[in-house]
Amino acid sequence: MTVSQPRVDDRLVVLPPPRGPWTEAVLALLTGEADDPTLVTPARNDVLADDDFQMALYLCYELHYAALEGVDDRLEWDPSVLTLRASLEERFETELRLLAGSDDLGQAADGLSVGEELQRLVREDDGPPLSRYVETSASLDQVLEHVVHRSAYQLKEADPHSWAIPRLTGSPKAALVEIQADEYGGGRPERMHSTLFANTMRGLGLDDRYGAYIDRLPGVTLATVNFVSWLGLHRRLRGALTGHLAIFEMTSSVPNRRYGNALRRLGFGPDVTGFYDEHVEADAVHETVAAWDLADGLAASNPALAADVLFGARALLALEARWGHHLLAAWRRKESSLLRPL
Repeated sequence: MTVSQPRVDDRLVVLPPPRGPWTEAVLALLTGEADDPTLVTPARNDVLADDDFQMALYLCYELHYAALEGVDDRLEWDPSVLTLRASLEERFETELRLLAGSDDLGQAADGLSVGEELQRLVREDDGPPLSRYVETSASLDQVLEHVVHRSAYQLKEADPHSWAIPRLTGSPKAALVEIQADEYGGGRPERMHSTLFANTMRGLGLDDRYGAYIDRLPGVTLATVNFVSWLGLHRRLRGALTGHLAIFEMTSSVPNRRYGNALRRLGFGPDVTGFYDEHVEADAVHETVAAWDLADGLAASNPALAADVLFGARALLALEARWGHHLLAAWRRKESSLLRPL
C-alpha cells in the first residue's frame, strides 16, 4: 500500500509506542503489519481509565482529525480499522452508560424541561475542586501538567462538535453555528480558540505541536477526548453531543477565570492567559445559547432525543470528575499526574 505524504500544514501525529494488546492491534493495522483486525477480549477492568484501551480508541479517532506519521490516509475508512474500532466502541458505550446512570436517569426530573435539568445538573454537581486548587495552590509544574492534559482536546477545540452541524436543522442548527463561529475566531484565525491555546503552551515553554504529548496522557484523560469524538462521529448520538456541548459551555467560565488567575499568580501575562480570559467572556454568552437554544431547543423539536441530550451531559460531568480526582490525587501524593513527568 502506498503511504500518502501529508502536506506541510497538516496536523501530523507521531505514533506512540504500544501500551498493551489493544494498541498493538491498532498499530498493526495502521502500519500494515496486519490486514485483519485482532479483536481483543476486554479484561475485567475499568476501560474508562485503561491506558491501553483508551489509546487504542484515540488512535482510531485521530485518523479523522490528523495525519498519522507513516500511515496511509485511506485507512480512515478502512473496513478492518472500523471493525476494530467498533469493538472498542461497544465496550466504551456500555461503560459510559453505566457511569451516567440508568435509562430513567436520562430523563429530566420532576417535569423539568431539558434546559432546566441541565441547569440543575450543573448546580448540584459535586465534582472535585480542581480549578480552585489550581488557582490557589498549584505549583508551576502542576499547572504545566494541567495544560498538557487539556492539550489533547484544546488543540482541536470545537472540531468534534462541528460534526453536529449537518445533522441538525432549524433553530438548534443556527444556535450551534453561532457558538462555533466564536470558537473559530469569528473569521480571524489568530483568534481561534485552538490557536489561543497553542499560544498559551508556547508561552509556558511547552511544545504546542498537535499531538506532541499523547504518549504521556493517561487513559482517564484520553477518555474525555474519546467521548466527544465518539459522539461527533455517530449521527445517532447528535442529541448527546449537544448535551455535551451545553455542559461544556455552562461549566467553563468560572474554571477558566481561575486558571487565568493561577497563571497570573505565577507571574505570567496576557500572552499566556489570553486563552483562559477569552473563555471567561465568550462562554458566559455561549452557556445560554447552548443550554436553551441548542440543547433545550433540540429536545423540544425532537422529544425522542431528550434522553440522549441528558446522557451526554451526565456522562461528561462524570468523566470530568474522574479526571479531576486523578490529577488531585496524584498531586497530593507529590507525584506526576502524567504517565511520564514533563
